[in-house]
Amino acid sequence: MLRLKRKGQSTAEYAIVIGLVIAAAVGMQIYVKRGLQAKIKGAVDYNDPSATAYMGSLDQYEPDYATTEKMVSTRKAIEKTDTLAAGGVKREIQGTEESSRTGTTKISATP
Repeated sequence: MLRLKRKGQSTAEYAIVIGLVIAAAVGMQIYVKRGLQAKIKGAVDYNDPSATAYMGSLDQYEPDYATTEKMVSTRKAIEKTDTLAAGGVKREIQGTEESSRTGTTKISATP
């Protein structure tokens, strides 16, 4: 009888250890992703003169490096809006919708 209790105890201990390992792996997932992305960005941004002679700059896109000038967005649509019970809103576009965007966006290698 005592032997059966010990076997159950060791099984429970293994289950707890496996659960802790899985929790640690899930918790570290974001840091592993960030590390891999940093390595990829470093490889892309590496300034190898022979590679830049053929392809120009190999800098990776950064959203902070984009500058937008005179961007105008227009939207033409007939929209029907109904207020529903409990604060809900129902919107329907009747006919066709047209939208356009004009302007320039410049992406530079440095901010």
